[in-house]
Amino acid sequence: MILKIINAALILFAVYMSAKQGWAMVSGKPEMLQMLGKLGLNNTAITILGVFTLLSAVMILIPQTFVWGNFLMAGTILLIMCLELFHGDLKGAFIELPFIILNLVIVYLKHPLK
Repeated sequence: MILKIINAALILFAVYMSAKQGWAMVSGKPEMLQMLGKLGLNNTAITILGVFTLLSAVMILIPQTFVWGNFLMAGTILLIMCLELFHGDLKGAFIELPFIILNLVIVYLKHPLK
C-alpha cells in the first residue's frame, strides 16, 4: 500500500513537471525558446515538442496508456539530452538524467490504479 502511495506521488510529480514544461514550450516562454533555440530547434519544432510533452502527461494519468505515455515522455527527454550532448552541453544533459530515471522507475512500479 505504501508503495502505491509513493508511486502515485511520483506520477503526480512527473505529470506536473511535464505539463509545466510542455505548456512553457507551447506558449513560447522566452526562457524555453532561448534554451531549446541554442540546441538548434526553431519555434515550430519547440511547439511540436511541447504538444508531445503535454500529450505524454495526459497519457500517463490514464491506466490504459500509462506505459506509452511514459515511453513518449522518456523519448522527449532523451531527444533533449542527445541534442544537449551534440552541442556540448554536458551539464544540461546531466540535469535531464533524473527525469528519465523517474519515468523508468514509474514504469517499473506500474500504475497504482491498475
